[in-house]
This record gives sequence, structure tokens and C-alpha cells, in this order.
Amino acid sequence: MKTSIRKLYSNYKQESDKNVTLFGWVRSNRAQKSFGFLNLNDGTYFENVQIVYDDALDNFKDVQKIRVGSSVRIKGAVVLTPNRPQPFEIKASDVELIGDSEEDYPIQAKRHSREFLRKNAHLRPRTNLFTAVFRVRSLLTQSIHNFFQDRDFIHLTSPIITASDAEGAGEMFQVTTLDLEGLKDSKGPVDYSKDFFGKKASLTVSGQLQAEVFAQAFRDVYTFGPTFRAEQSHTMNHVSELWMIEPEIAFADLEDDMDLAEEMVKHIIRDILEKAPREMEFLNKFVQKGLMDKLKKVLERPFDRITHKKAVDILKDSKQKFENLPGYDKDLSTEHEKYLVNHFDGPVFVTDWPKDIKAFYMRLNDDGETVAAMDLLVPGAGELIGGSQREERLDVLKERMKAMNVDEEELWWYLDLRRYGSTPHAGYGLGFARMLMYLTGVENIRDVIPFPRTPKNCEF
Repeated sequence: MKTSIRKLYSNYKQESDKNVTLFGWVRSNRAQKSFGFLNLNDGTYFENVQIVYDDALDNFKDVQKIRVGSSVRIKGAVVLTPNRPQPFEIKASDVELIGDSEEDYPIQAKRHSREFLRKNAHLRPRTNLFTAVFRVRSLLTQSIHNFFQDRDFIHLTSPIITASDAEGAGEMFQVTTLDLEGLKDSKGPVDYSKDFFGKKASLTVSGQLQAEVFAQAFRDVYTFGPTFRAEQSHTMNHVSELWMIEPEIAFADLEDDMDLAEEMVKHIIRDILEKAPREMEFLNKFVQKGLMDKLKKVLERPFDRITHKKAVDILKDSKQKFENLPGYDKDLSTEHEKYLVNHFDGPVFVTDWPKDIKAFYMRLNDDGETVAAMDLLVPGAGELIGGSQREERLDVLKERMKAMNVDEEELWWYLDLRRYGSTPHAGYGLGFARMLMYLTGVENIRDVIPFPRTPKNCEF
């Protein structure tokens, strides 16, 4: 009977003494004089299965030579081993080599550096660390969809190619079919009317503006897709291609926005702890000590909520010597975020930010100096979520766009939303990879993305 390692671990007692067939890759081969042990993993479960073989096999000498990384087919009986670390093993009656692995196979049964594994990203999923990380990644995807679908949100696939810069930062990858070689020696501005879309187009930095369109028809919507940043950043927290989760809720204010974000984070943590216990145990032991306690603690109490002004007051009143001095008109640096989550001993929302450092679409508060924005700061990851109540007043939005040099003509359709049945509405963005870093304790974003895209790096 063909089966998987996952299924065997779930019902090995019922399969005792029965013959099974497994397919997988060899993680190690310890060959003795008259017997040997293959460690097999088939990708369906975090744990390996030990295969015991002996000289009763017709091809015993060949099996002894099977190298790490080879793919094999195993036939054998399930033998319970209650007094050993593993609950069962397979007594092989037949071992067939399917795909040989050459002697220079890079992923041997030893500890490899993360940098080495990044250079071998096509093989690193076969290691324990990345088996754990990428299985949690898969479960996280499903958990996010379940959270919103269970609450009757509509899933929107926002466009990847766009003519609008949602963030207004200008750090976008341009998309064109124009002959770049032919443009090298041309004088004057580029005539984008001759380009594929008849105008300048780029890869999207956010699906938020399109989500706002759908929220004005379906009320509660979310996007979950790729976004792109053409910024020359080489930090452990930045990549050029990332996936974002961006819910948008109509008839809602900033408090509703924070309630949704907190509910989502807690849902995700409960889900992953329940569905990936082996992976999380491994990550807790070998990646970040205390990871499980950190995550469970998040579930125990409501997240704190403070204004940006209060946050700066706390920083200024502390005895901490910061490299970057906190200011009421400034953004918070990483060291500020770390201090605040330690001060509150857990996640904290920072709200009501200075208008001059936030995007044009954020709702202007009554004081005329701050906007109804929020950042969620969490231990070990810093800013996890950023969101705001959106500016629903047409006249105020136009003034903000003018002050921030955002072209009204480019976003005529966005302004129309304020002309035809405008509503108070809010939303936020969650970086998928940033959430995965928080869940796994992995510190470098390049190690939670299968094939990361960074400046000067587009391998695989």
C-alpha cells in the first residue's frame, strides 16, 4: 500500500506489522557490515522515518552505497519501537534507487550557514530549518484566507501592473515594451503614448486603492498578492518582491481597524500553534529560544494602544540613550520600537501620527496636525502592521493630495469614490513575510521567502 510519512505518523499503531510503500529522499545512510539505516523524508511531514535494511536484500551492497539526497522507493513492514526516540520504523523488504545523487550534493547531514543555504536556495527546502519554515508558510497562507472568509470578506485580486503609485514614494519598477536600446540616444522626454498601455506603467506597491474601490460595494474586502519595491535596501527586513495582505472595511473607523488587526494576529498564532506543533517545537529549540512562550503570551491580553505623542513622551522620559533622538514630528526608528514593546511587555498599537510623515489618503484628525493612522509593534519584529482610517471627505482629500504633490488626474477614479456615496472606511497592510518572521523567529527576511528578490540578486 502506497502511503506517506504524514499518514504513517497519524496511524502507525493501526499499521503495525503491515507492509507499506514509501517514496522519498534520503537524509542519511548509516551502513554497517550486515545492516544499515536510511533516514527518509518525503516532504509530507516534518519528521523523518528510519528505514532498517539488512543483507537479506538482494541489492544490499548497492543500498549501502545510496548517497544523501537520492530519491528511493521503500517497501517494508511497520515495526513499533515504543522504547526508542521514534515511535516506529520500517523493516525494508525492498529498496529501489529512483534518482541517484552525485557525490558533490551540497546539503549533507551537518549544520550549514544560512548564507550558504541562500546560495543553494533550490536545495535548502530539504533541510530541517526550511522544511519547518516553508510548511508554516503554507499553513499561514491558509490561515489568513480562512480568517477573512469565515467573516464574509470578499477576496480581491488587485492588479500587479498599475499606473498609480499608492504610496507616493516613487520607488516603483517600471513596465514597458519600448525599445530601451533605441531610447538611449534620444533627446527629450519619453513618449509613453507609444508604450504598450499608452501611459507610464509600473509594478504595484500596494493593492490598497483598488481594495477601497471594492469596499465601497462589498463593505468588507481583502487583497492577498505580490507587491514590489524598487528601493536600494540591503537590510534583513527588506526585499524587492513581497506579498501583502490588505483588508479594507467600509463604515469603519480606526478603532474598528485595530480591532480587526488584533483579532487576525491572534487567530493566526492560535492556528499555527495548533496545526504545526512539530515545526514550532523545532523552531523554538533551534531558532529562537522562548518563541512559543512569546507567541502564547500575545494571546493572553488585549494589545496596548497609545498615541504617537505618548510614545515619544515615553521614549523621552526613559533613561535609554538612543542613537536616533525621538521627536514629535518624526517616525519611530527600530530602536524606539524595540524599547516600546519591551516597555509594554507585548504588542502595542501606536496611533495618531504626524500628517507630514504619512500618506495622502490617511484621514486628517481634528487637530489638523495628525492623521488617524496606526502601526502595530510586536516583540522581536518591530512594526508588523500599518494602517489607517481613510480620508472620506473629498475637499480634505484634494487638499492633502495637493500638499503632497499627488496628481489628481492620475487618481480621478479614486476621487470619484468620495463623490458617489462616500463612507468612513479603514484598512491596513500586513507584510506576509514579516508575519512569518514573527511566527518562526527567523531574523532575516531572505530566509522566509523561497526565492528572495533583492538589489543585484534575481537568481533562480
